[in-house]
Amino acid sequence: MVSTGPSPAPPIGTAPPVPDEIATFALADLARDPGWRRPVLVEQELLILTTRGHGDAELDFHLLPCRPGTLLRVRAGQVLRCAGPQFDATVVAWDSEALRGFDVDPDAPTWRQLAGEDEDAVITEVSQLSVDCQRHGDSSAARALLRHQLAVLLLRLALPGADRPPPRAEMETFQRFCRDVEHGYQHTRRVEDYAAALGCSVRTLTRACLAVTGRSAKQVIDERVALQASRLLAATDEPIARIGRDLGFSEPTNFGRFFTREVGVSPGAFRAARDQPAGRVVRPRAPAEPTSANGGRFRPGTPGEPANGGHATRPW
Repeated sequence: MVSTGPSPAPPIGTAPPVPDEIATFALADLARDPGWRRPVLVEQELLILTTRGHGDAELDFHLLPCRPGTLLRVRAGQVLRCAGPQFDATVVAWDSEALRGFDVDPDAPTWRQLAGEDEDAVITEVSQLSVDCQRHGDSSAARALLRHQLAVLLLRLALPGADRPPPRAEMETFQRFCRDVEHGYQHTRRVEDYAAALGCSVRTLTRACLAVTGRSAKQVIDERVALQASRLLAATDEPIARIGRDLGFSEPTNFGRFFTREVGVSPGAFRAARDQPAGRVVRPRAPAEPTSANGGRFRPGTPGEPANGGHATRPW
């Protein structure tokens, strides 16, 4: 469906449901709580384009600097908080079915500072998408128009540039591995299982992960599990034991030891600190990310801008 007006506010801690396939709205409408006291567990795919002001967005417990022209790619299942916020932004949201049939690269950068002709083109496309969401009714022609506009926008963002080298064999193996981890981390954390599914040896898979990220395959898996646990501890009220069980831990003590090893604090302490700003709490390590063309890695949460200009390709 095409967006025709605002929806009722959701409970605190959950992003507003978007009943339409594609919708646009202001950043301030993303959370019911104006102060963003708790991170929002995002349920749709989002693009967030900063239009005015300066501030930080906290995505999966890491700070990302935002100013006019900053574009954030937020994926369903991530947690987001924009304390304040001290900046305005336009949000484009869509559900998983909106791009069925389109060959769109799913690995767009998490953070990107637009400039020059790229900035002009993206702003124009987001603005036109917003206008068309408001102007056109619920018709097959309107839905098709919005789907094509969104596909064009995402394809533009997926175009290769000087900061993103063309895929290597190791990069392709790593990306396939990450997709398998995304679907399987609740069921297995064994590198052997993923290597078998990919049709390669454990050594080949580990070598690919080390070449692309500097981290082993086992670290990539464990960091993904720790991230999901952190999301659920911060943005939901699910019992800690249930979170551990849902993530594949048969005993709460095993989950507690795993989380403490990965994050540095116990699950209970992490949950107790969830109302604190990102800079004042212990954060889980970011899942491994590919290196940039100049050898840098995306390190959200560091002062200033991300180390490689913000062009990360993390699949989650």
